[in-house]
Amino acid sequence: MFGRAPQKSDNTRYYEILGVPKTASQDDLKKAYRKAAIKNHPDKGGDPEKFKELAQAYEVLSDPEKREIYDQYGEDALKEGMGGGGGAHDPFDIFQSFFGGSPFGGGSSRGQRQRRGEDVIHSVKVSLEDLYNGTSKKLSLSRSVICQKCKGKGSKSGASMTCASCQGSGMKVSIRQLGPGMIQQMQHPCNECKGTGEMINEKDRCPDCKGEKVVSEKKVLEVVVEKGMQHGQKITLRGEADEAPDTITGDIVFVIQQKEHPKLKRKGDDLFYEHTLSLTEALCGFQFVFNHLDSRQLLIKSNPGEVVKPDQYKAINDEGMPMYQRPFMKGKLYVHFTVDFPDSLAAEQCKALEAVLPPKPLSQMTDMELDECEETTLHDVNIEEEMRRKQAQAQEAYEEDGDFHGGAQRVQCAQQ
Repeated sequence: MFGRAPQKSDNTRYYEILGVPKTASQDDLKKAYRKAAIKNHPDKGGDPEKFKELAQAYEVLSDPEKREIYDQYGEDALKEGMGGGGGAHDPFDIFQSFFGGSPFGGGSSRGQRQRRGEDVIHSVKVSLEDLYNGTSKKLSLSRSVICQKCKGKGSKSGASMTCASCQGSGMKVSIRQLGPGMIQQMQHPCNECKGTGEMINEKDRCPDCKGEKVVSEKKVLEVVVEKGMQHGQKITLRGEADEAPDTITGDIVFVIQQKEHPKLKRKGDDLFYEHTLSLTEALCGFQFVFNHLDSRQLLIKSNPGEVVKPDQYKAINDEGMPMYQRPFMKGKLYVHFTVDFPDSLAAEQCKALEAVLPPKPLSQMTDMELDECEETTLHDVNIEEEMRRKQAQAQEAYEEDGDFHGGAQRVQCAQQ
């Protein structure tokens, strides 16, 4: 008696999950699974369901017998038991057997999730020239790395004991009395085992790390500052922070700190430059050489017959900062002009200027009417200093007035 032939079902989904064609070789399958599994691993914030599907698809397609059944009859045939079952294995076991351990810097095992180590933050000081031209800086840092002699076990034999103080939890709870019937519970790492939950026999401790499981290492890191980066921008070096057993190594994050430039100010992708003109230059034309951040010399000059007014801005296109990750595009260079007027002029100079400058506006009053006006005297003032002084006087008067009324009220209350 012959059994019923299995019904044909979907035989393409596993290939789609791995992103490979049906003609994919075993090497193609391995490469696709490796890339997708690392990306979707839950320890790296991936989707657990996607991770499970990837493991199931690879477990079937990497087995020639199961792949042949899947190609011919589809998923249902595997679920019905042909070829040894449909692959209901733990996806983490498949991942570990494929990689020979976790590729994330530790030995994550079945049912155990690694915690992530803390990121380390450093500031890196750069000049405006560095941000304009781009640069790289080599920095020497000390960090903890897993001891190679004991492989992060802390002991020569690889054995450890459960900490008796915290019962292996790594944490202890202390209770503090706040008042009658009120207590406060606080949780803190165990002092005996330093939060690890285990103890190592004194005689069995690793001679290199002294039971600490990690040793100190000096490492020179190269920090690449790209053109157009901004003050406060972060440069992240993945997995370069302190190592610890059963822990995903954190990142080293460098925060850019731009040093102040003596002549230029930066706002986004634009540069601002302050330049003072003499009155003659403002009226009759100017030219000067601007030394740029890449050592180029730019000749900046006015147009013939152009008059520059005090507090006026002019812009030069494409001479600002390079745009981040688009270094061939640049912002603008703004020049802010200040005009330096002379303190005084001789009578002959006034007459010479009046001969060439536009005439003064004529007075609307007669000489007799002007003689009847009261004359005044102008004197120079520092307006900001004057305003600060007046504000201080007003505050002092207000406080004295408050003291007077307060004293009157106290006298009145005493008489009642």
